Amino acid sequence: MKRRNTATKEAVLSVLHSSGKAMSQGAIEKKIGVDINRATIYRVLNRYCEDGVLHRIVADNGKQYFALCVRCDENDKPQNHFHFRCSTCETIECLPIPVNFSLPQNYKLETVNCVLTGTCKDCV
Repeated sequence: MKRRNTATKEAVLSVLHSSGKAMSQGAIEKKIGVDINRATIYRVLNRYCEDGVLHRIVADNGKQYFALCVRCDENDKPQNHFHFRCSTCETIECLPIPVNFSLPQNYKLETVNCVLTGTCKDCV
């Protein structure tokens, strides 16, 4: 279904494009700089997730972040990949390379939702 383009949708996408990293709803709202209802921003973010434009990351602190889908498969769903949350600057980003891990025998992997926490390359 084709969705109508709005100024709010454009503003949200523009902020995420310019940041290059995942952002929380609050951070997006601050960057937009105009008064937009919090619920409206969440509605836009959720629709972008449904449409495969963004993916949602729930960090180890329970906070939701949203990132552009840059490595999505043919079904418009994010590929399994890891995220990294910096405990110093509080940014969260998709790691650009696969992180290898193994499962015990007789376990079958379906999806991955993993956030690694530590110090990012900019804060080391």
